[in-house]
Amino acid sequence: MILRVLFFIFVYIPFMLIGIPIQFVITRLGLPGVNLLPRLFHRCGCLFLGMKVTLIGTPAHGRPTLLTANHISWTDIIAIGSVSDVTFVAKSEIRSWFFVGFMASLQRTIFVDRNRRTEAHKTSREIARHMAAGNAVLLFAEGQSDLGTHVLPFRSALIGAAQHAMEEAGAKEVAIQPLTVAYTKLQGLPVNRSERALIAWIKGKTVMQNIKEMLTGGTREVTVAFGIPRPLEEGDDRKEITRAAEADVRRVLVALNRGQPLPELTPGG
Repeated sequence: MILRVLFFIFVYIPFMLIGIPIQFVITRLGLPGVNLLPRLFHRCGCLFLGMKVTLIGTPAHGRPTLLTANHISWTDIIAIGSVSDVTFVAKSEIRSWFFVGFMASLQRTIFVDRNRRTEAHKTSREIARHMAAGNAVLLFAEGQSDLGTHVLPFRSALIGAAQHAMEEAGAKEVAIQPLTVAYTKLQGLPVNRSERALIAWIKGKTVMQNIKEMLTGGTREVTVAFGIPRPLEEGDDRKEITRAAEADVRRVLVALNRGQPLPELTPGG
């Protein structure tokens, strides 16, 4: 814990004091290199939190891509952000969180108001705008976090909205890429079911309890596995594509949790 405090004081805080104003200017003026500082920020976050990240597969680049991922903890964002350049989709409440909302905006996070259907079209247009520029947008498709022992059903609404918005923008297809996040080891040993509560964001605990357990926990090994993208074209069944992406993530998560060889990261593999 002492080493983490020293790292935070002498490395993390100076990095933020220098990096935040620079990133603010980059995002506001639309300058190149918008993803460089966030990637470094997340890598520092991994060191601070004691996370070792293993990357499997390749993030899609250069075409409209919607990443559909499972969700275990807020540290998923740090792990994913340390190995890939993505735009996150987050619930609108985060925008008002002290400091967190501001930092999220510096990474061009797209905020979704789940309680207002009138905002859905606006959100889908913003997602489409990001993807049309060749960016990857990440959606935690379960709609909530879970312990990481299994995958909850993926929601197809935003995938369909993104498909429709891209069609309106004149794009012929969107790439849907499954992404699996798995916390496989704690202090060098395989994570058991009871220990997952120390890693996952548990709603039954207070925010301070969750943060304390994450900051005082041991070294965690995290695997971020990118699958093979599926094309989502005009007229395709978004629900079928969503179920297929969900099945891909579930197969990989089960294999990683059990320490088994991974299934081939191909559609239907």
